[in-house]
This record gives sequence, structure tokens and C-alpha cells, in this order.
Amino acid sequence: MPRAGLTAGRLVAAAADLADEAGYENVTLSALARRFNVKDASLYTHVRGLRDLRTRMALLAGGEMTDRIAAAVEGRTGKDALAAFAGAYRDYALTHPGRYAATQIRLDEATVTDSPALRRTAEVTYGLLRAYGLEEPDLTDAVRLLRSSFHGYCALESAGAFGAPRDLEASWDRMIDALHLTLLNWPRGAAP
Repeated sequence: MPRAGLTAGRLVAAAADLADEAGYENVTLSALARRFNVKDASLYTHVRGLRDLRTRMALLAGGEMTDRIAAAVEGRTGKDALAAFAGAYRDYALTHPGRYAATQIRLDEATVTDSPALRRTAEVTYGLLRAYGLEEPDLTDAVRLLRSSFHGYCALESAGAFGAPRDLEASWDRMIDALHLTLLNWPRGAAP
């Protein structure tokens, strides 16, 4: 019988909070059970296991992040939209490190297809890039460029790995300038 007040939604939210506090890798069913003062087995009424919990965390965090990005880019175009998108991405990654880590796991195709949050992520991202006149397969390549640039910068920044005395904001702004120019001058043609 489910414990009163314990739901899948509450478990996932608590797991996301735990990830932000202690690190994504420290989210376990045992740690979550301790938060609710229940036995590990009680959680299986609401989630199928750790993989299911982490998938649900990824969907929760992905939806939160997309909502912030969508709000930031609304009504903007070109470089302003790119900078707003990047800023919202970076802010989420740095203020919610555990949740952000959850968004980096690979999800199975059925989960991606069935998730309104992930479909919205694609809509927002591809909408930004279509404004630069990109179409497939260039859209996919550009998404990969942006994601790897933003993720790499955020991962290095959060790890304190930038040792040069140059201001981080100035470097971030230059990266956005460079990405904007790259998108404006995207090589079109017979790419494989």
C-alpha cells in the first residue's frame, strides 16, 4: 500500500533537489528513501528503479530548462535570441548542477518521442536555428555545435577549470559572438 503523501512526482522532485545538493551521482533509491523516512522497497510503488527515477529526473529538469530558455528567447531574434538562449542555458546549468547533469543522460527513443517537454526543447532550439536559415542536416549539426559549446563552457566553469585571469563573462560573450558569426556564415552545400 502506498505511503500517504508519497507520489512519483514528489519522489522525482526530491531526487532532483538531492542531485543539486549532493551531486547527480549521489542520487540513489536508498538516499531518497532516507529523505522520506521509508524503506527502499516503498519507492518501488512509484518508480521502477534507479534508471526510471533518473529518466523522470531528466524529463523534469529538461522541461524546467526549456521553460526558462523559451521565456528568455520569446520575442527575440538573431544574436539577441542566441545570447538569451545561451544565458538561460548557462544559468540553469550553474544554479542547478544536479538537475543539469540529469539532462545529459541518453534517453531511449520512445521516451524522447513521448515527452512533450523534449519535443518543446527541439521546437525552441530548431526555431532559433531556422532563423539563421538552416535546414537539415545543418540543423542537427548546428544543434550539436551549440550544445557542445554551452555544455563544455558550463562544465569547465563549474569545475573552476578556467585559470586565466580573463573575465569569464567577457569570454562567454566572445563565444556567443563567434557562434553567431558561425551560424550567419554556415557552410552550405554538399555536406555528407
